[in-house]
Amino acid sequence: MPNLKDLKNRINSVKSTRKITSAMKMVAAAKLRRAQDAAESARAYSARMERMLNSLAVSFANVEGGPKLLAGNGASQTHLVVVFTSDRGLCGGFNGSIIRETRAVVRRLKAEGKTVKLLCVGRKGADVLKADFRGDIIETIIGIGGKKGVQFAEAVGVAHKITALFEVGQFDVCSIVFNKFQSAMTQIVTRQQLIPFSAGNAKDEGMNANDQEATASYEFEPEEGEILEVLLPKNLGVQIFQAMLESSASENGARMTAMDSASRNAGDMIEKLTLKYNRTRQAAITSELIEIISGAEAL
Repeated sequence: MPNLKDLKNRINSVKSTRKITSAMKMVAAAKLRRAQDAAESARAYSARMERMLNSLAVSFANVEGGPKLLAGNGASQTHLVVVFTSDRGLCGGFNGSIIRETRAVVRRLKAEGKTVKLLCVGRKGADVLKADFRGDIIETIIGIGGKKGVQFAEAVGVAHKITALFEVGQFDVCSIVFNKFQSAMTQIVTRQQLIPFSAGNAKDEGMNANDQEATASYEFEPEEGEILEVLLPKNLGVQIFQAMLESSASENGARMTAMDSASRNAGDMIEKLTLKYNRTRQAAITSELIEIISGAEAL
């Protein structure tokens, strides 16, 4: 049975932990508001970009010699999976859900006889995936979304890296896996194909009914091919930026929820330890009184 000093030390230790988790919760809540606003604001732009490319791609689908980012290189043997996780932990199941989905995707592709390469954006995903797929990880990118939050230049850097790998024939198909923000308690694991561009999957978030003119006919100047050559690389950066914003908002939401739960659990533990401390103290006082009374009676 622990003595009073041990219980007192334990109570003070849990109180210190609760102060830390409460502070982390407040920091995550402040970051969440900014990250959520950024992610939701960017969704309409990302959706419109994909819809524009979708319209161009449909009319350009059967043209030979089209952009490789649209048509691919004619093969689908080697897949590059870009995994977005966090650099830090203490964010509940945020990283775990991404890692589980990535494992499932990689194992399914390998079962089909495909070659899989992993590009990890975030330290936590790379650290865990090394246990199963060490030889498949080609690079780990850390430090995304520092003190200033996610920057578009960071997304462009990742997009350029992916494009460079594609141009030298390192992969045939590229897809990303990330958490899409829905609420502070809910994040949706999402897999999206980037290369070749998947026509017909344009998102309609943020669009009103007047924007759904899917059958409209357009004349393009310059030609569709020239427009696609410019827009496809830009779209790659935009979609990666959107994934980073969604991942950042999801991470902060998951961390806020996890730290709130930890703070409440710490409070419950403090109550239980305090009750145990008081009972132990009462038992010690009672024991001392009995000893005193017994000694007095013996005299």
